[in-house]
Amino acid sequence: MSKDIEVALVTGGNRGIGYELVKQLALKGLKVILASRDPEMGHKAVQRFKELDLDVSCVVMDVTNQESIRHAAVAINEKYGKLDLLINNAGVYLDKNEKLLAMDPCILEKTMATNFFGIYHVIRSFIPLMEKQGYGRIINLSSEYGAFNEMSYPGVGAYKLSKFALNGLTRLVAAEIRGDIKINAVDPGWVCSDMGGPSAPRTPEQAAEYILWFATIGPEGPNGGFFRDGKRIEW
Repeated sequence: MSKDIEVALVTGGNRGIGYELVKQLALKGLKVILASRDPEMGHKAVQRFKELDLDVSCVVMDVTNQESIRHAAVAINEKYGKLDLLINNAGVYLDKNEKLLAMDPCILEKTMATNFFGIYHVIRSFIPLMEKQGYGRIINLSSEYGAFNEMSYPGVGAYKLSKFALNGLTRLVAAEIRGDIKINAVDPGWVCSDMGGPSAPRTPEQAAEYILWFATIGPEGPNGGFFRDGKRIEW
């Protein structure tokens, strides 16, 4: 792990891929902040990490609540004064395989609120902690469903649109940021988790390996890219 990275924040870090990312980062010696919408679930996850003697703390943050994000950003700034790594892992998959125009509009609205606007507000609130030190790494967990050619096929429309928009956000932010701050979108693949289901072929440990590579990239590393298994894929 790069010596430059000391403080990391993982949203949705109390379970699934997020939990594994927190664990792997803490094992590498980072101070890891686990963001959880549910205080009790966040606290239980931190207790499990403390039993392993890992440096993990919890911040309560609901990515669909701007005030909650702002409070978390203030708390982390007051405690650490910076943020080196932000992993936007929190997300929802609410679709049943319905056509976009036939589904209840609230499914699309809730999906976009978490998977797109939530990440937008998190980045907007935490990137100042990176800008003031001129360094940071941001990893957005996307999906192959967000690729442009997936828009030619019906089904899972709310989730697809949310990840398509997230990919666009990744590129736009990459074009705007200055200094040694990099942002990339990563498709973790089909992972055995609450979201992916028990029949998924990939473990959270396998997914974490490819995601965390982007935490260690140097100044010459990619910025504004879309990757799966460490390889660049088409938008």
